[in-house]
Amino acid sequence: MNNLSPVTLIIIVLVLIVLVVGLALFRKLAINGENKRSRPPFKLDRHDLNPVLSPQAAREWEHNGTFNPAAVRDDDGRVHLLYRALGADGVSRVGHASSPDGKSFDTRSDYPVYEPVYGAGIPEESEVSGPKTYNPAVYTSGGGWAGSEDPRAVLIDGRVYMTYVAFEGWHSVRIALTSIKLDDLKKGRWNWLRPKLISPKNQVNKNWIIFPEKVNGKFAILHSIVPKIQIEYVDSLDLITPIESPRLQGPQPGRKGFWDNRVRGAGPPPVRTRLGWLLLYHAQDMAEPHKYKLGAMILDINDPSKILYRAPKPILEPDAHYENDGKPGIVYASGAVMIGENLMVYYGGGDKHVCIAETPIESLLDWLVTYGKIG
Repeated sequence: MNNLSPVTLIIIVLVLIVLVVGLALFRKLAINGENKRSRPPFKLDRHDLNPVLSPQAAREWEHNGTFNPAAVRDDDGRVHLLYRALGADGVSRVGHASSPDGKSFDTRSDYPVYEPVYGAGIPEESEVSGPKTYNPAVYTSGGGWAGSEDPRAVLIDGRVYMTYVAFEGWHSVRIALTSIKLDDLKKGRWNWLRPKLISPKNQVNKNWIIFPEKVNGKFAILHSIVPKIQIEYVDSLDLITPIESPRLQGPQPGRKGFWDNRVRGAGPPPVRTRLGWLLLYHAQDMAEPHKYKLGAMILDINDPSKILYRAPKPILEPDAHYENDGKPGIVYASGAVMIGENLMVYYGGGDKHVCIAETPIESLLDWLVTYGKIG
């Protein structure tokens, strides 16, 4: 070593440092990778009779799709679905079906129970920029050119509040809010209030959800989950004005190294649990960009902008044939209710069918606590 020049010694020392640091980093990555691989998956159980609702060719108003349902459970325990019905004319409306047990649906509307109106789902003639027809190539979100898309619903103080995407072509994609008395819904009197647009102009907004009860004395509206949970608190849903959401447009980057490295948005309205608010959401793994997958997170009950637990793996993936029938690779959950100890999730399969998946809620919570703690 005495014959080595100072420059050579420096190079040797640097090489040794790089090797030591590299080895430590490799071990850390290997351990992390092993930890991720060792986390067991958790999967919702699909209903044996899926799909529970499918398009009926004789009904032109739902000829091309019955999917992405909102769900509420009334004071008699009956589950009501308000599903997106895509007509032969390329317009999305809302249909209704109900079930005494949340699984077998014994009523289904013969006609739409909600029709979009001008300015909240139906554009003026001069504003139509694309073909006025069913066209999945142009209108990739289901194939319709206008209407009331992807409803979500909550029951608060005897009133059902329904949000939906007021789609009027890609130049106008906004969130609309309407409501109906629970008693009217139960009796099939479709006296909806005129919708209000609650998202701003010149922004593409989807996947806004209302919490099913007040949070700290105010109504809570979640309008983004990336890069963080963003919630607007309002005193009244009836007097609401457009909410300025700072959310960036389009799908957003998610967690690096996880299945949800590309986030699409929130699913059904949150469900209260013993751990906090259970929020289901949609995301993609860029290794499988053609698949919408469903994840879960737990939000703090008093400060739902704080994530406590988050699923390390998806809890539902589009593997069944009816989830690849219309638009391949889609599970899109937009309704969830508790029936006894079971979480019932209502989702659209392949932008075409209404499907059900379920799980004992405690099993899901235990898995999230064990493998999904944040921080």
